[in-house]
Amino acid sequence: MNLTSDNVLAWRMRRHYLDRVVEVDTTQVVRRLCGLQAQVISAAERAVAARLPVVRPGLVAEALADRRLVKTWAMRGTLHLLTPADAPAYLSLLAAARTWEKGSWQRTFVTVAQLDAIAEATLKALDGRVLTREELTAEIVERTGDATLQAHLGSGWGAVLKPLAWQGLLVNGPSEGNRVTFTRPDTWLDGWSGLPAPDVAAQTVIPNYLGAYGPATPEVFDQWLCRGATKKATLRGWFGGLVDAGTVVHVEVDDQPAYARAADVDEIAGVERFDDVRLLPAFDHYVLGPGTNDTRLIPAARRGAVSRAAGWISPVVVHRGRVAGTWDVEDGALDVALFAESGPVPTDGIEAEVARLGAYAGTELQMTIRTD
Repeated sequence: MNLTSDNVLAWRMRRHYLDRVVEVDTTQVVRRLCGLQAQVISAAERAVAARLPVVRPGLVAEALADRRLVKTWAMRGTLHLLTPADAPAYLSLLAAARTWEKGSWQRTFVTVAQLDAIAEATLKALDGRVLTREELTAEIVERTGDATLQAHLGSGWGAVLKPLAWQGLLVNGPSEGNRVTFTRPDTWLDGWSGLPAPDVAAQTVIPNYLGAYGPATPEVFDQWLCRGATKKATLRGWFGGLVDAGTVVHVEVDDQPAYARAADVDEIAGVERFDDVRLLPAFDHYVLGPGTNDTRLIPAARRGAVSRAAGWISPVVVHRGRVAGTWDVEDGALDVALFAESGPVPTDGIEAEVARLGAYAGTELQMTIRTD
């Protein structure tokens, strides 16, 4: 079936709960979006609020405190919020890439043998315990007897700890002020299932992804998952198995081949146009899921305005499912910069979104709109 990008984007807006017609809780949003990036936890809070009929801050913090969500390094090596039920499958596919076994990684960080020793020491150190980065580092160095690990383990980037997270050996615990803590998922979370085999995990993760960001190609999926690190034969096998099972089907979007969940195709083809305006926060998954290279979503010449230096993803104005501008807030002033080539965006729609953002922040925001 040949679908149009207009239909796809209108369908995605509704799949992302951005029509705001149903009351959903935090875990429903996180599950639907295949996790929430949490490098900036305030952005994750705003991403949830953007999808609720009535805004309310603090929902992510509540879910973390109740352990309905867990924070750990996940997709693309960035911190994410996941539900304990879903996390094992996503982590399994990340671990399957075995990126830490590459020679370049070992030359930059530690050898596989050293990482195995770190993993063994971490399992013992975190058994029923929550430790700060400094405490965990000290215990690992003592247990391994390898003082050369100190600098790698103490890095705030966590490069040496990410492979442990992907193997389900370590997750973030509650923060102690501005200090991060770590613990073991099997002793921290009720009902932790352990990681399934990658081929089994793919049967969950790929349909979940397509249910929020589809139709999509395997390459786009893998960029979202691990920046394209999965072996191509493995990726083809995962998608091929889902096609054989009838879960996923071949489609075309504007005459370009892609995959969609079989259950979604008719709904995408028949979806009504989505004309509402949405102001989405920094790092929103409506942008992160398909990626900023998607020219159906973001005009090619505007990628630099959305994907900025140091991995920053700008807050965006979305109209009719497409990114039509960016916005920013400073000292109570909200500045909207619209893309001239995207056409007119209803001012009343922007004003309504600004009022929502003000209600979330507990202040009245002064708005300016310009067209670049």
